[in-house]
Amino acid sequence: CMGKLTTFSGQSKYQIIVESIEISGEGALLKLFEKRKNKFLKLGYFENNQKQDLPFLPRSIAIITSRSGAVIQDMINRIVDRFPLKIYIFSVSVQGINSSYEVSNTIKKVNKLKFDKILPKIDIIIIARGGGSVEDLWGFNEENVIIATFESKIPVISAIGHETDITLIDYVADLRAPTPSAAIELCLPVANELKSKIFELNSRKYVAYQNYLENLKNLLTTMKLSRPKDLLNHKIQSYDFILMNLSYLMTKKIKDTENVLHI
Repeated sequence: CMGKLTTFSGQSKYQIIVESIEISGEGALLKLFEKRKNKFLKLGYFENNQKQDLPFLPRSIAIITSRSGAVIQDMINRIVDRFPLKIYIFSVSVQGINSSYEVSNTIKKVNKLKFDKILPKIDIIIIARGGGSVEDLWGFNEENVIIATFESKIPVISAIGHETDITLIDYVADLRAPTPSAAIELCLPVANELKSKIFELNSRKYVAYQNYLENLKNLLTTMKLSRPKDLLNHKIQSYDFILMNLSYLMTKKIKDTENVLHI
């Protein structure tokens, strides 16, 4: 509250005449959240046409998170279960005063490593951390994180907190995952299911090819090729008809031209 403080003469009492009221603590952060959200919304950072598609099968994944804690281990276990591939872990602070700087700088670093051909096979970035309070997750609402995510040439998946936790990086990321483990499910197929699908498609391809050969055999047997001379005579008749028609058209064209010249 902001206002004028007055005292009662002869008494140890004070009163304040309130001139303005502002939300403090968590309420102040939520107010700032909405202000920043509207700012970047107007700048077009959250538009769907700005978002990149994820590759169907990434060659490798960069995970930006804290190296300590259960989050990274859960993600590794999910990768091993679904589709084992190479991952690069970039450890950062996921809360506190340095969090936003470390996260934004690491996003830029991973992009540089890819496009400088040092780690060219990184096809997806996942930014992850577990749940927490508004204050704990605040680093992912900072402007430098939002801008770095938007400018990333590598698709970014936001996997911050639980499903009910919303941060501004969720809006600007190319895809939002409800949990860190769900991020792995969204970007990696199950290897065994993929193998089964490939086997099924190969089987269908073989059956289709056999059916095609069978239909071709039936077509050849039904065609009247026992008298090839008849087929040839039909083509000769067509040729003669075309030749006669061409001769007529040429003669007519010549006569029309002669008439024009006589004029």
